[in-house]
Amino acid sequence: MASAGWPHTTAPGVTKGGPSYTPVTARRTLARPEPPEPPPTTKAVKIDWPQPVREYVGRAFAIDKPIPGIDRADIATKLKSIITNAAENNQLFTIDWPNHPLPQDVIRQERALAQQFSAAATIASGSPMSPASKKRKSMDVESQDAVAAAAAATVPPWRQKSTANLAERMTYPDRTTDKRQKKADQFRSGAATSKLSDLEKRKQRFDLGNSGGTSSPNNASSRDDSPMPDARNGPVVGTCQKLEKSYLRLTAPPKPETVRPLPILKQTLGMLIKKWKDEHNYGYICDQFKSLRQDLTVQHIKTEFTVRVYEAHARIALEKGDVGEYNQCQTQLRALHKQKLGGCPGEFTAYRILYFIYTCNRTGMNDVLADLTAQDKENAAVKHALQTRTALATGNYHKFFRLFNEAPNMGAYLMDMFVDRERLSALAKICRAFKPDVRVDYLTEEFAFANDQQCAQFICDYGGQQLLEQKPDGVRFACGKAGNHFDIAKQQAFRGVDIKGQI
Repeated sequence: MASAGWPHTTAPGVTKGGPSYTPVTARRTLARPEPPEPPPTTKAVKIDWPQPVREYVGRAFAIDKPIPGIDRADIATKLKSIITNAAENNQLFTIDWPNHPLPQDVIRQERALAQQFSAAATIASGSPMSPASKKRKSMDVESQDAVAAAAAATVPPWRQKSTANLAERMTYPDRTTDKRQKKADQFRSGAATSKLSDLEKRKQRFDLGNSGGTSSPNNASSRDDSPMPDARNGPVVGTCQKLEKSYLRLTAPPKPETVRPLPILKQTLGMLIKKWKDEHNYGYICDQFKSLRQDLTVQHIKTEFTVRVYEAHARIALEKGDVGEYNQCQTQLRALHKQKLGGCPGEFTAYRILYFIYTCNRTGMNDVLADLTAQDKENAAVKHALQTRTALATGNYHKFFRLFNEAPNMGAYLMDMFVDRERLSALAKICRAFKPDVRVDYLTEEFAFANDQQCAQFICDYGGQQLLEQKPDGVRFACGKAGNHFDIAKQQAFRGVDIKGQI
């Protein structure tokens, strides 16, 4: 009995809101319950086909003469496909059914396109398959050997067991000697007609030295249909007697009749040097020198004459500011000078140092400095180049411009390539050190200008025209007002230079 003050309790399974279980009706019979009634079936909707579609169907089956290869079943299948597609795309009333192609016409067009595609694929693959060959594959096999051979033809080479012994695999029998020629024959047999015609046009364009073409020093070529000769047979020995021959990049082994021998090349070099002094036609001279270098290369001529050719071309390229061509010659000269073939190695070592100053190539500079011998450092040109490097490394622009005026040989041409950026660097220092202004004639002397007009023009070229002031003692440069103007110009001038020395 509950008394006051005790908590109210409930029976197990009963909560305040009601029972904690779900009541279930007790089953009173063992009879199987009846299945639920199936949902009502929908009757198929009858489609009312447009009259033009009905007439189109009638025309499709109103065939006077049967078409070979197309029976009524094919027509019915295609007809069903055409009408179904039209109905799904809501085109039953928009298609011009009286003029629409009949199913049999569509079938013939599709089969004709399939045949054309198959023929084109066969031509491109180079493996035509005639009906006779198809039968030969499936019906003409009369022995187990033929079956095995056909199966082996379909197995990839890497899965076929080699029957060659170890000696044959190590010595490579004669089947590999004409590998290049076999590849060319396979390509010709499998290539499309358009590709072959392009190859023939290319061959005719390059094969101008044959009897059927016209040969001249400006378009001579060395291409022919003969296989590539073995490099072990030795270099080509030229027989051409012409002094002038335009440069043409080789695409095949050269013919002896298009290559000039050494005596003719020596005459050519003398002629080119004389023409350069008289005419200064750099386009012609550069083309002739490249052809001269090519003839030396294909004949494997590496003598004192080869060094003379490359040195002469490098000097002419420097004179015209062709840094790319000069760099090619300098690369070859470095290897030729190491072979002690003569020439002027000291002069071109100095050019190499100045070139690395121009390109700001510290790695190249370190390499050339490591290769210098005590004898090299005694060379006047090398000594001048090293002093130039030291002056720039220490920021001594006064000494640098004195060395610029004293450059030996053709070093001034290389220094011309980077003297303006060093003038900007020196001018930025003067703007910080001189206040409030400085005379222009002082800058002319310090920066190695020819006259005051050139110095003033240089300042104007870099946007400093407002800093030039006319005063009683002459034109003065207001460097105190320049601020960091020339610092920005200097940074732009020292931007990266590529391997050819081109900004």
